[in-house]
Amino acid sequence: MRIKILVVDDEESICEILKYNLEKEGYEVDCAYSGEEALSHDLASYSIFILDIMMDRLSGFDFAKRLKNNIATENTPIIFCSALDGEDDTVMGLNIGGDDYITKPFVISEVLARVRAVLRRSHITHQHAYNISKSIYEPDITFKTLRIDRNEKLAFVNGEEIQLTKTEFDILLFFLTHRNRIYSREEIIRQVWGCDVVVTNRTIDTNITRLRKKLGEYGNNIITRLGFGYGFKETN
Repeated sequence: MRIKILVVDDEESICEILKYNLEKEGYEVDCAYSGEEALSHDLASYSIFILDIMMDRLSGFDFAKRLKNNIATENTPIIFCSALDGEDDTVMGLNIGGDDYITKPFVISEVLARVRAVLRRSHITHQHAYNISKSIYEPDITFKTLRIDRNEKLAFVNGEEIQLTKTEFDILLFFLTHRNRIYSREEIIRQVWGCDVVVTNRTIDTNITRLRKKLGEYGNNIITRLGFGYGFKETN
């Protein structure tokens, strides 16, 4: 079964460009020219959403919030694709739960690379959805009262679940399994996003800043070395 993608953009030409090139990659692509039209689709059937932001009535941000508040789509990846290129816009998109943010005008090869990377991080391939067998148990990773459940893809502090996006979870997992060393942004990109996607320093910094806030008392364990990068430092 092919991976299904829903493109939501009020510019028909953008939808046509994305649909043509994504279908050449082997994806099944539907288009909606407004957030309202998108709501009429079987949203649970899609593996990823590509959303414009500036649309009449129901914006891309508002549509994304509806996806995240729906149990059937709360874990489906979202890529924002917008002419809004301000730092606040990018941060808002990521805070809502977006997995990536592409600014227009875009290069189609970059869009395709980012789609592949987001799908890979979501454990989805062109061949089949990636299903983890319940019989294959991966032990939890812990640091004091910070715990990652690798089987359920959840994180806890003092027994309370903390709400992380997929990217934040992947960064935290990488840090907790590679402690007490500083990693450059390039190394973090390779481990979290993959080699075939362009990620800006701002995207990394934004995700780590949000992660620190969500970790509460353990936020200070994620340290910055100016000019070098980031790492997770064990402290007494």
